[in-house]
Amino acid sequence: MPTKKLNKDKIGFQKLIAIFGIILFVAKIIAWKLTNSDSVFSDAMESIVNVISAFMGLYSLYLASKPKDEDHPYGHGKVEFVTAGIEGSLIAIAGIMIIYEGINSLVVGRVLKGLDWGIAIIAATALVNYLLGYISIKKGERENSIVLISSGKHLQSDTITTLGVVISLVVVYFTRIYWIDSVVALGFGCYIIFVGYKIVRKSLSGIMDEQNPELLNNIIDLLEKNRHTEWIDIHNMKIQQFGSSLHIDAHITLPYYYSLREAHNEMENVILLLAKNTSRTVEFNFHMDDCKTISCPVCQIMDCPVRKQPFVKKVKWTAENVTRIEKHTVE
Repeated sequence: MPTKKLNKDKIGFQKLIAIFGIILFVAKIIAWKLTNSDSVFSDAMESIVNVISAFMGLYSLYLASKPKDEDHPYGHGKVEFVTAGIEGSLIAIAGIMIIYEGINSLVVGRVLKGLDWGIAIIAATALVNYLLGYISIKKGERENSIVLISSGKHLQSDTITTLGVVISLVVVYFTRIYWIDSVVALGFGCYIIFVGYKIVRKSLSGIMDEQNPELLNNIIDLLEKNRHTEWIDIHNMKIQQFGSSLHIDAHITLPYYYSLREAHNEMENVILLLAKNTSRTVEFNFHMDDCKTISCPVCQIMDCPVRKQPFVKKVKWTAENVTRIEKHTVE
Protein backbone atom coordinates (compact mmCIF):
# COMPACT_ATOMS: atom_id res chain seq x y z
CA MET A 1 0.00 0.00 0.00
CA PRO A 2 1.44 3.43 -0.88
CA THR A 3 2.82 5.49 2.01
CA LYS A 4 0.42 8.37 1.28
CA LYS A 5 -2.60 6.03 1.56
CA LEU A 6 -1.21 4.55 4.81
CA ASN A 7 -0.81 8.02 6.30
CA LYS A 8 -4.41 8.93 5.39
CA ASP A 9 -5.65 5.70 6.97
CA LYS A 10 -3.71 6.38 10.20
CA ILE A 11 -4.92 9.98 10.42
CA GLY A 12 -8.51 8.92 9.70
CA PHE A 13 -8.42 6.28 12.43
CA GLN A 14 -6.88 8.73 14.91
CA LYS A 15 -9.75 11.13 14.18
CA LEU A 16 -12.16 8.32 15.06
CA ILE A 17 -10.33 7.77 18.38
CA ALA A 18 -10.59 11.50 19.17
CA ILE A 19 -14.33 11.62 18.45
CA PHE A 20 -15.04 8.53 20.56
CA GLY A 21 -12.85 9.97 23.32
CA ILE A 22 -15.15 12.99 23.62
CA ILE A 23 -18.29 10.81 23.59
CA LEU A 24 -16.94 8.47 26.26
CA PHE A 25 -15.82 11.38 28.45
CA VAL A 26 -19.33 12.84 28.40
CA ALA A 27 -20.80 9.41 29.24
CA LYS A 28 -18.48 9.06 32.26
CA ILE A 29 -19.35 12.54 33.53
CA ILE A 30 -23.02 11.53 33.39
CA ALA A 31 -22.21 8.32 35.29
CA TRP A 32 -20.30 10.33 37.92
CA LYS A 33 -23.24 12.69 38.43
CA LEU A 34 -25.55 9.67 38.85
CA THR A 35 -23.34 7.75 41.30
CA ASN A 36 -21.32 10.38 43.21
CA SER A 37 -18.46 7.84 42.98
CA ASP A 38 -14.88 9.09 43.31
CA SER A 39 -13.58 6.18 41.24
CA VAL A 40 -16.00 7.06 38.44
CA PHE A 41 -14.88 10.70 38.73
CA SER A 42 -11.24 9.59 38.48
CA ASP A 43 -12.09 7.46 35.45
CA ALA A 44 -13.75 10.48 33.86
CA MET A 45 -10.67 12.63 34.56
CA GLU A 46 -8.52 10.00 32.84
CA SER A 47 -10.80 10.30 29.83
CA ILE A 48 -9.79 13.96 29.57
CA VAL A 49 -6.25 12.66 29.07
CA ASN A 50 -7.63 10.31 26.38
CA VAL A 51 -9.15 13.24 24.51
CA ILE A 52 -6.02 15.40 24.77
CA SER A 53 -3.79 12.49 23.76
CA ALA A 54 -6.03 11.64 20.80
CA PHE A 55 -5.79 15.16 19.39
CA MET A 56 -2.05 15.30 20.06
CA GLY A 57 -1.66 11.98 18.26
CA LEU A 58 -3.71 13.32 15.37
CA TYR A 59 -1.46 16.36 15.06
CA SER A 60 1.71 14.25 15.25
CA LEU A 61 0.46 11.90 12.53
CA TYR A 62 -0.25 14.93 10.36
CA LEU A 63 3.29 16.23 10.91
CA ALA A 64 4.86 12.78 10.43
CA SER A 65 3.08 12.41 7.08
CA LYS A 66 4.65 15.60 5.70
CA PRO A 67 7.47 15.06 3.21
CA LYS A 68 11.10 15.97 3.88
CA ASP A 69 11.98 19.61 3.49
CA GLU A 70 15.01 21.87 3.77
CA ASP A 71 14.67 22.19 7.54
CA HIS A 72 13.88 18.50 8.12
CA PRO A 73 16.06 16.42 5.77
CA TYR A 74 15.09 13.19 7.58
CA GLY A 75 11.39 14.00 7.56
CA HIS A 76 9.09 14.68 10.52
CA GLY A 77 8.66 11.13 11.85
CA LYS A 78 10.43 11.81 15.17
CA VAL A 79 7.40 13.85 16.30
CA GLU A 80 5.61 10.54 16.94
CA PHE A 81 8.10 9.73 19.72
CA VAL A 82 7.66 13.19 21.26
CA THR A 83 3.87 12.89 21.23
CA ALA A 84 3.97 9.38 22.68
CA GLY A 85 6.24 10.64 25.46
CA ILE A 86 3.82 13.44 26.37
CA GLU A 87 0.92 10.99 26.22
CA GLY A 88 2.73 8.58 28.55
CA SER A 89 3.36 11.47 30.98
CA LEU A 90 -0.32 12.41 30.92
CA ILE A 91 -1.26 8.78 31.63
CA ALA A 92 1.05 8.76 34.66
CA ILE A 93 -0.46 12.07 35.89
CA ALA A 94 -3.94 10.55 35.55
CA GLY A 95 -2.76 7.65 37.72
CA ILE A 96 -1.57 10.09 40.38
CA MET A 97 -4.95 11.86 40.25
CA ILE A 98 -6.76 8.55 40.77
CA ILE A 99 -4.56 7.72 43.78
CA TYR A 100 -5.21 11.17 45.26
CA GLU A 101 -8.97 10.80 44.88
CA GLY A 102 -8.88 7.30 46.32
CA ILE A 103 -6.98 8.41 49.42
CA ASN A 104 -9.29 11.40 49.82
CA SER A 105 -12.35 9.11 49.74
CA LEU A 106 -10.85 6.80 52.35
CA VAL A 107 -10.14 9.71 54.68
CA VAL A 108 -13.37 11.69 54.18
CA GLY A 109 -15.81 8.91 53.30
CA ARG A 110 -18.50 9.08 50.64
CA VAL A 111 -21.95 7.51 50.08
CA LEU A 112 -22.70 6.27 46.57
CA LYS A 113 -26.05 6.34 44.77
CA GLY A 114 -27.66 5.42 41.42
CA LEU A 115 -25.26 2.51 41.03
CA ASP A 116 -27.41 0.48 38.61
CA TRP A 117 -27.37 3.11 35.85
CA GLY A 118 -23.79 4.05 36.66
CA ILE A 119 -22.62 0.43 36.27
CA ALA A 120 -24.39 0.07 32.91
CA ILE A 121 -22.90 3.29 31.48
CA ILE A 122 -19.35 2.65 32.69
CA ALA A 123 -19.44 -0.98 31.48
CA ALA A 124 -20.48 0.21 28.01
CA THR A 125 -17.59 2.70 27.87
CA ALA A 126 -15.17 -0.06 28.88
CA LEU A 127 -16.31 -2.26 25.99
CA VAL A 128 -15.99 0.54 23.43
CA ASN A 129 -12.56 1.55 24.78
CA TYR A 130 -11.23 -2.00 24.61
CA LEU A 131 -12.38 -2.55 21.02
CA LEU A 132 -10.91 0.78 19.89
CA GLY A 133 -7.67 0.05 21.72
CA TYR A 134 -7.34 -3.43 20.22
CA ILE A 135 -7.91 -2.15 16.68
CA SER A 136 -5.51 0.76 17.24
CA ILE A 137 -2.68 -1.50 18.49
CA LYS A 138 -3.09 -3.98 15.61
CA LYS A 139 -3.21 -1.17 13.07
CA GLY A 140 -0.18 0.50 14.66
CA GLU A 141 1.83 -2.75 14.61
CA ARG A 142 0.86 -3.37 10.98
CA GLU A 143 1.81 0.16 9.91
CA ASN A 144 4.71 0.66 12.39
CA SER A 145 3.09 3.70 14.04
CA ILE A 146 4.13 4.33 17.65
CA VAL A 147 1.28 6.88 17.95
CA LEU A 148 -1.43 4.34 17.13
CA ILE A 149 0.23 1.72 19.35
CA SER A 150 0.55 4.09 22.33
CA SER A 151 -3.03 5.33 21.78
CA GLY A 152 -4.25 1.73 21.74
CA LYS A 153 -2.37 0.84 24.91
CA HIS A 154 -3.73 3.96 26.57
CA LEU A 155 -7.28 3.00 25.62
CA GLN A 156 -6.78 -0.56 26.88
CA SER A 157 -5.24 0.64 30.14
CA ASP A 158 -8.29 2.88 30.50
CA THR A 159 -10.45 -0.20 29.88
CA ILE A 160 -8.75 -2.12 32.69
CA THR A 161 -9.24 0.73 35.17
CA THR A 162 -12.84 1.17 34.00
CA LEU A 163 -13.49 -2.53 34.57
CA GLY A 164 -12.01 -2.12 38.04
CA VAL A 165 -14.47 0.70 38.63
CA VAL A 166 -17.35 -1.48 37.39
CA ILE A 167 -16.34 -4.37 39.66
CA SER A 168 -16.02 -2.09 42.68
CA LEU A 169 -19.42 -0.52 41.95
CA VAL A 170 -21.03 -3.98 41.66
CA VAL A 171 -19.49 -5.06 44.97
CA VAL A 172 -20.56 -1.82 46.65
CA TYR A 173 -24.06 -2.20 45.14
CA PHE A 174 -24.53 -5.54 46.89
CA THR A 175 -22.51 -4.95 50.09
CA ARG A 176 -22.86 -1.20 50.71
CA ILE A 177 -19.21 -1.20 51.83
CA TYR A 178 -18.27 2.11 50.27
CA TRP A 179 -14.51 2.12 50.97
CA ILE A 180 -14.05 -0.78 48.49
CA ASP A 181 -14.57 1.72 45.69
CA SER A 182 -11.59 3.80 46.87
CA VAL A 183 -9.24 0.84 47.42
CA VAL A 184 -9.84 -0.46 43.89
CA ALA A 185 -9.16 3.03 42.51
CA LEU A 186 -5.82 3.12 44.37
CA GLY A 187 -4.70 -0.18 42.87
CA PHE A 188 -5.52 0.78 39.32
CA GLY A 189 -3.99 4.21 39.79
CA CYS A 190 -0.65 2.49 40.46
CA TYR A 191 -1.13 0.32 37.35
CA ILE A 192 -1.80 3.35 35.16
CA ILE A 193 1.37 5.06 36.39
CA PHE A 194 3.34 1.95 35.36
CA VAL A 195 1.76 1.93 31.87
CA GLY A 196 2.58 5.62 31.45
CA TYR A 197 6.19 4.98 32.47
CA LYS A 198 6.58 2.24 29.85
CA ILE A 199 5.24 4.48 27.07
CA VAL A 200 7.56 7.34 28.12
CA ARG A 201 10.50 4.91 28.25
CA LYS A 202 9.82 3.68 24.72
CA SER A 203 9.40 7.18 23.32
CA LEU A 204 12.68 8.33 24.90
CA SER A 205 14.50 5.36 23.39
CA GLY A 206 13.26 6.46 19.95
CA ILE A 207 14.20 10.11 20.47
CA MET A 208 17.67 9.10 21.70
CA ASP A 209 18.11 6.62 18.80
CA GLU A 210 18.48 3.72 21.21
CA GLN A 211 19.32 0.51 19.43
CA ASN A 212 16.41 -1.85 18.81
CA PRO A 213 17.99 -5.29 19.42
CA GLU A 214 15.13 -7.26 17.86
CA LEU A 215 15.10 -5.16 14.68
CA LEU A 216 18.91 -5.23 14.41
CA ASN A 217 19.09 -9.00 14.88
CA ASN A 218 16.37 -9.58 12.27
CA ILE A 219 18.26 -7.50 9.70
CA ILE A 220 21.59 -9.18 10.46
CA ASP A 221 20.04 -12.68 10.29
CA LEU A 222 18.60 -11.79 6.88
CA LEU A 223 22.02 -10.63 5.64
CA GLU A 224 23.79 -13.67 7.09
CA LYS A 225 21.41 -16.14 5.43
CA ASN A 226 21.66 -14.43 2.04
CA ARG A 227 25.26 -13.17 2.03
CA HIS A 228 27.37 -13.32 -1.12
CA THR A 229 31.01 -14.35 -1.07
CA GLU A 230 31.81 -10.90 -2.51
CA TRP A 231 30.43 -9.27 0.64
CA ILE A 232 33.64 -9.62 2.64
CA ASP A 233 32.06 -7.91 5.62
CA ILE A 234 29.43 -5.40 6.69
CA HIS A 235 30.36 -3.19 9.63
CA ASN A 236 29.57 0.10 11.39
CA MET A 237 25.83 -0.51 10.94
CA LYS A 238 23.42 1.92 12.59
CA ILE A 239 19.62 1.94 12.47
CA GLN A 240 17.49 4.99 13.22
CA GLN A 241 13.71 5.11 13.43
CA PHE A 242 11.77 8.12 12.19
CA GLY A 243 8.15 7.33 13.03
CA SER A 244 7.27 4.36 10.83
CA SER A 245 10.36 4.82 8.62
CA LEU A 246 13.88 3.47 9.05
CA HIS A 247 17.28 4.91 8.16
CA ILE A 248 20.12 2.36 7.86
CA ASP A 249 23.80 3.36 7.71
CA ALA A 250 26.50 0.75 7.10
CA HIS A 251 29.92 0.09 5.53
CA ILE A 252 30.37 -2.86 3.18
CA THR A 253 33.82 -4.25 2.35
CA LEU A 254 34.24 -5.37 -1.28
CA PRO A 255 37.23 -6.58 -3.35
CA TYR A 256 39.45 -3.60 -4.08
CA TYR A 257 39.99 -4.65 -7.69
CA TYR A 258 36.30 -4.39 -8.56
CA SER A 259 35.29 -1.69 -11.00
CA LEU A 260 33.04 1.04 -9.66
CA ARG A 261 30.09 -0.51 -11.48
CA GLU A 262 30.75 -3.99 -10.06
CA ALA A 263 31.13 -2.65 -6.52
CA HIS A 264 27.99 -0.54 -6.84
CA ASN A 265 26.00 -3.53 -8.11
CA GLU A 266 26.97 -5.59 -5.07
CA MET A 267 26.02 -2.74 -2.75
CA GLU A 268 22.67 -2.48 -4.55
CA ASN A 269 22.13 -6.22 -4.00
CA VAL A 270 22.44 -5.70 -0.26
CA ILE A 271 20.05 -2.75 -0.30
CA LEU A 272 17.47 -4.59 -2.44
CA LEU A 273 17.62 -7.61 -0.13
CA LEU A 274 16.79 -5.45 2.89
CA ALA A 275 14.18 -3.36 1.06
CA LYS A 276 12.28 -6.40 -0.21
CA ASN A 277 12.10 -8.00 3.22
CA THR A 278 10.60 -5.18 5.24
CA SER A 279 7.16 -3.62 5.23
CA ARG A 280 8.57 -0.28 6.35
CA THR A 281 9.87 2.63 4.30
CA VAL A 282 13.68 2.44 4.47
CA GLU A 283 16.32 4.99 3.53
CA PHE A 284 19.82 3.57 3.02
CA ASN A 285 23.24 5.20 3.32
CA PHE A 286 25.84 2.55 2.47
CA HIS A 287 29.56 3.28 2.19
CA MET A 288 31.80 1.03 0.08
CA ASP A 289 35.18 0.05 1.61
CA ASP A 290 37.95 -1.64 -0.35
CA CYS A 291 39.44 -4.79 1.16
CA LYS A 292 42.84 -4.74 2.90
CA THR A 293 45.35 -7.49 3.58
CA ILE A 294 43.80 -7.98 7.05
CA SER A 295 40.59 -9.07 5.28
CA CYS A 296 42.21 -12.04 3.50
CA PRO A 297 41.82 -14.53 6.41
CA VAL A 298 38.03 -13.98 6.45
CA CYS A 299 37.47 -13.47 2.71
CA GLN A 300 35.56 -16.38 1.12
CA ILE A 301 36.56 -15.63 -2.48
CA MET A 302 38.72 -18.74 -2.91
CA ASP A 303 39.88 -17.88 -6.44
CA CYS A 304 40.86 -14.33 -5.49
CA PRO A 305 43.67 -13.27 -7.89
CA VAL A 306 45.34 -10.94 -5.38
CA ARG A 307 45.11 -12.89 -2.11
CA LYS A 308 47.98 -12.05 0.26
CA GLN A 309 47.09 -14.36 3.16
CA PRO A 310 45.35 -17.75 3.28
CA PHE A 311 41.69 -18.09 4.20
CA VAL A 312 41.29 -19.03 7.88
CA LYS A 313 37.58 -19.06 8.68
CA LYS A 314 34.20 -17.56 7.89
CA VAL A 315 33.12 -14.93 10.40
CA LYS A 316 29.45 -15.24 11.23
CA TRP A 317 27.73 -11.86 11.23
CA THR A 318 26.26 -10.89 14.59
CA ALA A 319 24.93 -7.75 16.23
CA GLU A 320 28.29 -7.40 17.97
CA ASN A 321 30.59 -7.47 14.92
CA VAL A 322 28.29 -5.83 12.35
CA THR A 323 27.89 -2.73 14.55
CA ARG A 324 31.64 -2.36 15.17
CA ILE A 325 33.49 0.45 13.42
CA GLU A 326 36.39 -1.82 12.37
CA LYS A 327 36.48 -4.31 9.46
CA HIS A 328 36.12 -7.97 10.42
CA THR A 329 39.27 -9.92 11.13
CA VAL A 330 40.20 -13.29 12.65
CA GLU A 331 40.27 -12.85 16.41
